[in-house]
Amino acid sequence: MTRRELDAAGITDPALRAAYARCRRLNAHHGRTYFLATRLLPLERRSAVHALYGFARWADDIVDDLDRGRTPHERDRLLRDLEDDLAHGLRGGAGDEPVVRAVADTADRYGIDHRLFADFMASMRSDLSVTDYPTYADLRSYMHGSAAVIGLQMLPVLGTVVPREEAAPHAAALGVAFQLTNFLRDVGEDLDRDRVYLPADLLAAHGVDRPLLEWSRRTGRRDRRIRAALTAAEALTRSVYREAEPGIAMLDPRVRPCIRAARTLYGGILDAIAEDGYAVLHRRSVVPRRRRAAAAATGLAHIVGARVRARVAPRPAAPAYGGRTERERCGR
Repeated sequence: MTRRELDAAGITDPALRAAYARCRRLNAHHGRTYFLATRLLPLERRSAVHALYGFARWADDIVDDLDRGRTPHERDRLLRDLEDDLAHGLRGGAGDEPVVRAVADTADRYGIDHRLFADFMASMRSDLSVTDYPTYADLRSYMHGSAAVIGLQMLPVLGTVVPREEAAPHAAALGVAFQLTNFLRDVGEDLDRDRVYLPADLLAAHGVDRPLLEWSRRTGRRDRRIRAALTAAEALTRSVYREAEPGIAMLDPRVRPCIRAARTLYGGILDAIAEDGYAVLHRRSVVPRRRRAAAAATGLAHIVGARVRARVAPRPAAPAYGGRTERERCGR
């Protein structure tokens, strides 16, 4: 399947194909929910999505450094090295890291705004020193770079049937909703890394603070105040999904099943958390495999239906996704 995706995308250089394949493996291994949704994308656009995911994951792994035990200073140096490599790649250089070569090529092919990558790297650097967020406004400022820009990077790849700036706020909101879902699912694991992403004002409204969270994590005991705060965080996350929802209809019809499936799968994480009694401080809530399969099957059915309708309908105008052909990128 990797070969077919690369062929469909017109990626022929062997080193570049290897770089994209590396990103695809990162996506398949670390982002199972996200990767499952990408299987519903048109073949020629999957490699670009893998590249965006692979680069973000690479930077995130430097920040978290779960296995190597690097100091914050060492992680900061590695992150700055990656940022320099990215800047070189975006200027047309080869890039040292395979993930950089792939993402720089994707940015070039689809005309992705380079400032989005700068904002992303700024949020990654803040993770080295910022361990909590006093207010939701503070958290949203962080999530602009860590999540909203991912949705904005995706827009040129996915394509829109409206001017891109009209769809942009909804794409950004979907990225934020996905990340808020991860924050809620990973409260316990993040606490082990000395981070609390749930805003302090939301927690305090229910009588919760960091020491109470640490006590619950350490002892395995529950507290009704924590449950109330987590329920409020779930409601907040669902409200952001509602902000994002109108944007799906603004996308190229061929990619809508993928994004709907991703929305369903991530929303299913919230359902699993609630069904698990909001025990996220003690274990990770997981969407049952049958539900993931059902979401994928529904998406596939939508794709098949769209293809059948396309065979009998007049050919529509090309979507405004902003991608450039290899001939155009080479100035021919």
